[in-house]
Amino acid sequence: MTGAAKSVVAAGKEFRKSGVDIDAHWDGMDRYERFKLLDALGSQILPVLIALPDVEVAPGTRPSYPNRQVSETVAGLAGDDLGRLRRAATIKIRTALVQTALASVPPRLDPDALSG
Repeated sequence: MTGAAKSVVAAGKEFRKSGVDIDAHWDGMDRYERFKLLDALGSQILPVLIALPDVEVAPGTRPSYPNRQVSETVAGLAGDDLGRLRRAATIKIRTALVQTALASVPPRLDPDALSG
C-alpha cells in the first residue's frame, strides 16, 4: 500500500515542483496525512486484491497478474452508477493503482531457508 501511496504523492503537481525525493517527502508527512492517504487508497485497492484469485508465487518473486485480469476484476467491483466515461477512467486508474501496489509487495521468501 505504501508503494501505491508514494506513487500518488509523486504524481501530484506540488510534489513534482518541490524537487524533493519521494522517500524524504513521505517521511516528512505527519502520521495523520499518511493515514488519510492510505485509508482512501485502501478502500480502492484492497477489495480488488481480495477479489483476485490466488496464484502460486515462487520464492524470490512477487505476485503478478495480467492487466486484463486486474481490469476485469476492477470492472466487476466498480459500481454501475457511474457514467460510461467516468467508469472507464475509474477502471483504468484503479487497475494502475493495484498493479503499483502489487509491484511494491516484497518478494516472497523461501520458507525452507527460514527454518534453518
